[in-house]
Amino acid sequence: MSTVFIALQANEQTRPIIEAIVLDNPHAIVNQEPAMVKIDAEGTLVIRQQTVEELMGRAFELQELHVNLISLSGNVDETDETLTLCWNA
Repeated sequence: MSTVFIALQANEQTRPIIEAIVLDNPHAIVNQEPAMVKIDAEGTLVIRQQTVEELMGRAFELQELHVNLISLSGNVDETDETLTLCWNA
């Protein structure tokens, strides 16, 4: 398997997004930097709208993620409810 990652700005808007990613991807490794958070995962990383909404306490569109996105690695499969990073075989 190969590693995928997502890097987000470290700020108040991304805190619940990062928490949601960790909850939904227990295999993920979080690397905190001064201005960003990079989350690595072996194989697949899934961001679920529902989990983010529960932690934010409000409606959340996955497109909002792009405002604080620095970089990502992997093939992106995006629906209205999930954003999945993986490497296709």
